[in-house]
Amino acid sequence: MEVLTPRTLDEALRMKAEAPGALPIQGGTDVMVALNFDLARPEALLNLNEVEELRGWSQENGTLRLGAALTYTEAMEPGLAELLPALSEASRTVGSPQIRNRGTIGGNLGTASPAGDALPPLLVEGAVVELASARGERRLPLTEFLLGVKQNALEPDELVLAVHVVPSGQPQTFMKVGPRNAMVIAVVALAVLADREQGELRAAFGSAAPVPTLVTAPLSEAESFPELVAAAAAPIDDVRGTADYRRHALRVLTERGVQRCLAA
Repeated sequence: MEVLTPRTLDEALRMKAEAPGALPIQGGTDVMVALNFDLARPEALLNLNEVEELRGWSQENGTLRLGAALTYTEAMEPGLAELLPALSEASRTVGSPQIRNRGTIGGNLGTASPAGDALPPLLVEGAVVELASARGERRLPLTEFLLGVKQNALEPDELVLAVHVVPSGQPQTFMKVGPRNAMVIAVVALAVLADREQGELRAAFGSAAPVPTLVTAPLSEAESFPELVAAAAAPIDDVRGTADYRRHALRVLTERGVQRCLAA
């Protein structure tokens, strides 16, 4: 298997255009598992670790730009955690310190797993995904980028560059249920945001539908919101939990999340 290592973004986009079957790798926390279990055998790996343009985060005119190579550890740091607290809370639940130091936001987007922990907090904040190829750049709302189980709207020659978020500054939280408290894929995960400025409740859940799903309702419907969120789910039975349990957990987490946000 060939490993392509670009040094700049332009070089990375050129290599991706020339080898659209090359699988991007940054932290490798998903890709290496797939390779080790023989679940993927791409023609080449596109190693993005040397591409500085994908790193870090910035803020301009009230909009945050989170580079695709932003790690969970970086998302937990005070400056960003104050702006996106639910994302910070979600990042603290991801794997071990070693995984948090390597795993990236862009990896969550590229893998498009229903259990991606970073995705619900980004959904409740109306995130937009920045994509690029040698042909140019485009942006898609996260709700349109996620298409199905491990399916997204990336074209074969495109890379995820960043996520754009306008922080609401509104009370928000993240919770998940798993067989244990750490180093576990969520049975169900949930981000909740109470937007008093828009008079709206927003919740996004993972591990309970083919894609992480956003649900909204007026603040006045806070009492019935847990049932609305549970009804929006399309869970399955698997080794981590039953569909009935996932719906029940969503009701309970939503009720707790709403109470927490409205009390803030």
